[in-house]
This record gives sequence, structure tokens and C-alpha cells, in this order.
Amino acid sequence: MTRRELVIAALNHEETTTIPYHIDFTGQSLEQLMAYTGNRDIGEQLGVCMNYIQYWGWPSEIDGRPGYFRDEFGVVWNRNGADKDIGVVEKPQIEDLEECDYRFPVCDEARLRREFEELVAGKGDRFTMAGFGFCMFERSWSLMGMENVLMSMIICPEELERLYDQICDYFCGLVDIALEYDIDGVYFGDDWGQQKGLIMGPDHWRRFIKPRMGRLYERVKKKGKYIVQHSCGDCHEIFPDLIEIGLDCYQTFQPEIYDIEKMKDLYGGKLAFWGGVSTQQCLPYASPDGVRAEAVRIMKALRRDGGLIIAPTHALPFDVPPENILALLDVFRNQERYL
Repeated sequence: MTRRELVIAALNHEETTTIPYHIDFTGQSLEQLMAYTGNRDIGEQLGVCMNYIQYWGWPSEIDGRPGYFRDEFGVVWNRNGADKDIGVVEKPQIEDLEECDYRFPVCDEARLRREFEELVAGKGDRFTMAGFGFCMFERSWSLMGMENVLMSMIICPEELERLYDQICDYFCGLVDIALEYDIDGVYFGDDWGQQKGLIMGPDHWRRFIKPRMGRLYERVKKKGKYIVQHSCGDCHEIFPDLIEIGLDCYQTFQPEIYDIEKMKDLYGGKLAFWGGVSTQQCLPYASPDGVRAEAVRIMKALRRDGGLIIAPTHALPFDVPPENILALLDVFRNQERYL
């Protein structure tokens, strides 16, 4: 089977001899792996099954301010701290939602189309998705600040709903463009969870986030494409809601948060899972043999009836030793030896 066929089988809950796998990197971790192996092209030689890009506003470096980046939404990100890939918001664009004159940008459609054309041209036999990060809750807090968004859910919910409608309208236009291309699905990135439970709680998620994600999902489903949703943290309370509005695959599946066998039993027939190998505990701190053993344990526990894309639970951070990355890749590439 091709890599694309392996992923489609997993999403359709069909068990295969080989489990599809993927590895994403932060910039720091990839640099460390290239230095350790002496191979500058190793990122292109991993044999991963997923091929996707993420639009989240194209942050570009600000002249005269090293480490500071401004995205299309006007948000300035400071990458001078530990997070070199995304950064932290320097200053909210919306300080008073009830007296808000913020205007959404006009997306550079020509640039977006060039990226989709390159994505499709380089897909090979991989499962290919257009990705949209910071697409709802994350976009709101990047514009307003986390505390302001959460307080607005109580203090001025109608105004916040209007903002979420604007965010949704913006991304609906981008999704429509993506769906003109020969892709297999659409990937949405939006962190809702914390280590235990949702950041905003399930009731507020259902009021503010669910209907807008439902609009986005509906557009994708009408074109017969698959939907993948990324959220870090504990989202088990809303798995039934996500299934209801059409989600095919949830990423990321963190074993320190979920009882993964229980979640497989409860939702495995309706929801595929992408992840499983911890970037919080296993990959940074285990030995290479420990990484191999944990990867094998998770794959054996979750492979039944398909529904698994095995992967680290997040883009690999800088604290994962290159030896552990290679140990994980060894299991992924040589499943017939380990499973």
C-alpha cells in the first residue's frame, strides 16, 4: 500500500499490517538531529505519511527588531524566549471588545495559492492536507489576550460571538480556496485543552467554538474530504461533539492525559487518533530502548481495527535527544520486527 492508502485505511478504521506514521519537528529539534547525524536532508528522508502545510498568518521578521515577527493580522510575536517557532504575543490588537474597530486583513490569495500548488506538486504518495492553525480560539486570544477572551465569554458574550463569526468567515474563505486543489483533507489547529479539561470548559466551547468549527467542517465534508483537528490538552469531554460535527481524526493523543485504551474502546469506531508517543515524558527523558518499548506498547494497544496514525504527540521540541528520535524512527520503519 502507498503511504496515502495507509492513512486512508486508518481513517476508515481498517486494520493494516503497517501502521501509518508521522514525525513533525520544531526548528530547534530538526537542527539538532541534522547536526547529530551529519545529514542536512534527513528531514526529507524519514518516510512519513503526512504531507501538509499550515497557514496561520505568515509571521515575517520586523526590521530592526531581531526575534520579533508580525503576522497578517497585525499580531507581533516575540520569539526571543524559549519558543523559537511561534513565540508569545507582544501586545493585543483588541483591548476593548465592546468598543472594537479591528478590521480583518485581506489574505494574500496569490501567495496562498502558490503554497497549495507547491504542496500538491510535492505530495508523492503521501496523504496531503491544507492546514489552518490558530483558526478560532487561538486566533481570538492572539488578537485579544487569553484573559480578555475568557472574561468576555461572561461579560460580553454577544460581542465575542460576533468576533468568532468574523474569524469563521475569514477562514471559510481560505478553506474554500484550499478545496479547489487535489488534497485529501483539511487540518485545523486550535488548542482548547489543558492538562485536565478544557481551558474554557465544555459549555463555553459549545457556545462559542463548536458552531463555528461546524461551519468549517461542513464545507470540507461537502467536498468529500477528511478532517483532522489538532488540539493539545484534554478534550475528552467534547469528543462526542467533534464526532457529531464530522471530525475524522483527532490529534494529538497524549498518553499522560488520556487513558488511551479506554478512549480507543469508547470512540475507536468513530474517531481516528494521531499521536500516542509522549513529548512531555517519554521522548525527552527515556532511554532509546525505553522509547522503543513505549512506541511498541502504544502501537499494539491501539492498532486494532485501524484508526491510528502513530506519531509523537507534538512537533518534537528541543529537549528530545536525537538518539531518541532515531530510536522512534527505527520502530516506525521496522514494524515487522517489533510488532
